[in-house]
Amino acid sequence: MGYGVAMPKRSYRHMSAEERETVSLGLAQGHSLRTMAAVLGRAPSTLSREYARNRTRGHPYRACTAQTLAATRARQPRRSRKLLDPWLWQYVRTHLAEGCSPEQIAGRLTRAYPDDMGKQLSAETIYAGLYVLPRGTLRSELLTALRQAHKARRPRSRGTDRRGQLPNLTPIAERPAEVATRTVPGHWEGDLLKGARNGSAVGTLVERTTRLVLLARMDGTDATSARQGFTKKLRHVPAPLRKTLTYDRGKEMAEHERLAERLAIRVFFADPHSPWQRGTNENTNGLLRQYLPKGTDLSGYTQRELNAIAHRLNTRPRKCLHFATPLEVYAQLRHHSPVALGT
Repeated sequence: MGYGVAMPKRSYRHMSAEERETVSLGLAQGHSLRTMAAVLGRAPSTLSREYARNRTRGHPYRACTAQTLAATRARQPRRSRKLLDPWLWQYVRTHLAEGCSPEQIAGRLTRAYPDDMGKQLSAETIYAGLYVLPRGTLRSELLTALRQAHKARRPRSRGTDRRGQLPNLTPIAERPAEVATRTVPGHWEGDLLKGARNGSAVGTLVERTTRLVLLARMDGTDATSARQGFTKKLRHVPAPLRKTLTYDRGKEMAEHERLAERLAIRVFFADPHSPWQRGTNENTNGLLRQYLPKGTDLSGYTQRELNAIAHRLNTRPRKCLHFATPLEVYAQLRHHSPVALGT
């Protein structure tokens, strides 16, 4: 083609006038966008967007036209961020301080102002607005108000699993299909909520259909403590409502076979680095951090105190339950008998 050697790929940059001229000549000679992308060292998707944005409909791509359209678009002011609106910003700050999550704030705005798009925003907009704040007291104050209280947004993947392998585990792929539908009660998700320096823990259990929460006091964070704590708590659940338990691959479940035998329950394990496969439990752990903050020595809590915390969550109306409480739904499943949470 006579265009020389392909340029090495670099990080994203705007198309230059010279590149647009090269593309225009190449297309006029019958070459494809993919070929021209290789010539320029660009991604094919970059040239595809360039072609779609910067040509006049019904006419071939021309460098001079493309350059004019791109320059005009660059001069147009970008839409301002919604959180720059003083009213919205104050609304978000106030409700964060009251313990609401960004999702709850966004949902409440939509409910209160269904016909006013100027007073609506998404949870992602709130998160983005918080994490772009400059470092200082205000940023720290607002990020601390978030339930997870992370100083920076974190990716899902955490790298290589260094916790070792559990013996004879049953993967989540073999779990009965009825578990995913949430139509049949008796399927639980479990985890450990760790305390200060990972030296103490509380066992958390959530029933997938009713969202009922059980908290188990642990004597430690090892496998024996986990087995004993979960066994003591789940043995108070009637056998028909104790079918399966889904857990991550933490080493504290090394005695899962003894747990399964003692409780006559089937234990399944989520895939590595896949917290969304136990999303109900992950969300519940986030709610529990309001009562069991990070950095706390959890060994100081009695089972009675943990039962009281669980009761708070179990008597909270849930949208997914049509605003019934987990305790109400669970009680119905037990034929209106009192719910025994254990001691």
